[in-house]
Amino acid sequence: MDLKKLAAALIPDTGLLPPEEYEKIYPERDRAPKAEVTRLAPSPTGFIHLGNLYSALADERSAHTTGGIFYLRIEDTDEKRRVDGAVESVIRSLNYFGINFDEGAELNSPLNKYGPYYQRRRAEIYRSFVKRLLEQGLAYPCFCTEDELNAVRENQTAEKKTTGYYGEYAKCRNLSEEQIYENLRAGKPFVIRLKSQGSIENKMTFRDAIKGDITVTENDQDVVILKSDGIPTYHFAHAIDDHFMRTTLVIRGEEWLSSLPVHIELHKVLGFKPPRYAHTCSLMKMDGGTKRKLSKRKDPELSLDFYRKAGYYPVAVVKYLMTILNSDFEEWSLKNPDADYRDFKFRIEKMSRSGALFDLDKLNDISKNEISRLSAKQCFDFLKGWAEEFGTDKDKAHFADEEYIIKVLELVMGVGGKKRRKDIERAEQGVRLIDYFFDDAFAPEYNYRFDKATVNTVLEEFAKTYDPADDNSVWFNKVKAIAPKVGFASEMSEYKANPEAYKGNVSDIAEILRIAVTGMPNSPDLCTIMRILGKGRAVARLKKGMI
Repeated sequence: MDLKKLAAALIPDTGLLPPEEYEKIYPERDRAPKAEVTRLAPSPTGFIHLGNLYSALADERSAHTTGGIFYLRIEDTDEKRRVDGAVESVIRSLNYFGINFDEGAELNSPLNKYGPYYQRRRAEIYRSFVKRLLEQGLAYPCFCTEDELNAVRENQTAEKKTTGYYGEYAKCRNLSEEQIYENLRAGKPFVIRLKSQGSIENKMTFRDAIKGDITVTENDQDVVILKSDGIPTYHFAHAIDDHFMRTTLVIRGEEWLSSLPVHIELHKVLGFKPPRYAHTCSLMKMDGGTKRKLSKRKDPELSLDFYRKAGYYPVAVVKYLMTILNSDFEEWSLKNPDADYRDFKFRIEKMSRSGALFDLDKLNDISKNEISRLSAKQCFDFLKGWAEEFGTDKDKAHFADEEYIIKVLELVMGVGGKKRRKDIERAEQGVRLIDYFFDDAFAPEYNYRFDKATVNTVLEEFAKTYDPADDNSVWFNKVKAIAPKVGFASEMSEYKANPEAYKGNVSDIAEILRIAVTGMPNSPDLCTIMRILGKGRAVARLKKGMI
């Protein structure tokens, strides 16, 4: 059989460059010996989840800890799955969590010398290598229809044999030259398959960067490498792209372990040195006492939108994932509480070999701690960012006055001071926490513990004397002065000595004022709250609170 003639008939593109030319177009990167080149290579489906962030963080840390490159490649060989705006969504979502690419799709980077970064735009490269494999007798055309393939699969299943296109089931593997040309003249659609040289009888040991030595069988499947539309399959495209983009480390989920023999053989027949592979464990969760994989259908926390909409502090999510990625990160973080997580020496070999357990409660604790460490300005920017994207129109309007909000946050959350509030885990909680500082969001229930006459007297008397210029001591003395007028003890010592002689004490008066002004029986320092509100609004609330 004249293989060159056949290759030209199957891949007639006369303008294709020979495979060797691509080695010149995409030379080895100028990098330090241990610098890693990693990539995130999602399909443009529009859905990016926690597993993507987990993997992207491992990729980004592996690259940047070693002084390497982290790039974005879009694996769009399946055009049916494409969603408009999906690539921008990936970049935007990861940027939110502080993960940035050095080069790649939709990025204006001076390092963009290894593109195109969309696989469908690299068709000529793949076709050149497919043509070379055809010329070498390492690939062949397959004219089997979908119905024929389904029938073979059903027969294999009935006979309890491994499904696939191999051995006696590879009907087109040994077609004669005449049969091939006859099918071409008849206009039959075809795919190009790898003519596998492997045997499942042979075992080989593969060194995984995370899991260590893994024993796998050789590949014997004649997998499709070029589809009927001239676009390669993922298996074939990723081998060529990782080689010419000079990827050194591929971090991917353990579900790809079953494809490892195919990928090893493809690199071998293409004459490429494969990158190191590192197969991560699935993210698990406890459900009814048992572990299971996080599910898109069952678990809202799998979607990154969950964390953004709820308002988790992005660094907290990243730090939590770091505790899963490297077992010694948590200890390092405790010893270096003020350090940037990027200062931690991330190591791929420290990743877990078994299922990584996702714990939302632990994430909440980390988020509380991270939010409590924010400066007033950082806290304002964080809450405002959430309000602008996910809040109501009222929320957005509230954050228009930065000076006012910062005063509120300094009091309510203790930002910028020593008494930091450490029970806020999400932006949504923080925004709701300050609602009562705005009249359009103030909705008190006025659950007083005392009778109408007492409440109204307290509120009316204090409204008469209130002055925002008063310091806390003067303010509290005015609260005390009301006590005798309603039968309350003005000193706590008097009340404790003879509680039956009084209707209440000075702290009860403060509670009445607090409910009227904030709608709650407990709040931060009421004197400061009223000063922030201003005399007009504070007095108006005292009057409105009368029953």
